[in-house]
Amino acid sequence: MQEREIFRNLSIFPPFIVRLDGRAFHRFTRDMGFEKPYDRRFSDAMAAVSERLLSSSGLEPSFAYTFSDEISLFFPRVPFNGRVEKIDSVCASYAASALTLALHLNEPVAFDSRVILSDVPAAIEYMSMRQREAWRNHINGYCQQALIKEGMTATQAARALRGVKGPAMHEMMFERGLNLAKTPAWERRGIACYRTEMLKEGYNPVTDETVATTRRVVVQDDDLPLFSEPDGEAWLHAHLGYPE
Repeated sequence: MQEREIFRNLSIFPPFIVRLDGRAFHRFTRDMGFEKPYDRRFSDAMAAVSERLLSSSGLEPSFAYTFSDEISLFFPRVPFNGRVEKIDSVCASYAASALTLALHLNEPVAFDSRVILSDVPAAIEYMSMRQREAWRNHINGYCQQALIKEGMTATQAARALRGVKGPAMHEMMFERGLNLAKTPAWERRGIACYRTEMLKEGYNPVTDETVATTRRVVVQDDDLPLFSEPDGEAWLHAHLGYPE
């Protein structure tokens, strides 16, 4: 019956990107009572899921970028012989399980997953695009919540902001006493996870000495550069983990 598995032989070659998006997370975050437009508990949980995907999923992505309810993963190597269906299904199911653990959930959650063809230049442009979306999400979220606090319904607020450009929304919040450029960096630019070398001290019982060793560890970084700027592009190139 294997010949009836429609996409069984559909495969990908590295490098590539996988993007995970939360399914119906608007309702889920509302039911959980998370603060709007941002709640650090939820952001920390998504960062923890991203870190787990790098450190313990067995999938071996080298870089993760997350904001809101999405996670983008960069793969310099290919798992499962490149089988797209398996990569998509395991990434999504692992992320859902990891988020359930991170937030101690009693109800199931789900992610959808897609594979995106890439190389390093395309990955840098892709991450820049997602970071621009994080900024748009940021300013729209603050403006919508401001209008709701002033008496509008969510539908009315969304309608009022439809077609309003970023600078106008930025000015709208500035008039209400909030400079969006001064909000926490993780709200504006997202969070990244990647591997880096760290120096750690240990004890050598044979020589009875304290020794320093270098280990590769996964870290969370919530103070990111602008990926669209030259320094940010260089930063991404250094942290994607793709061999030269």
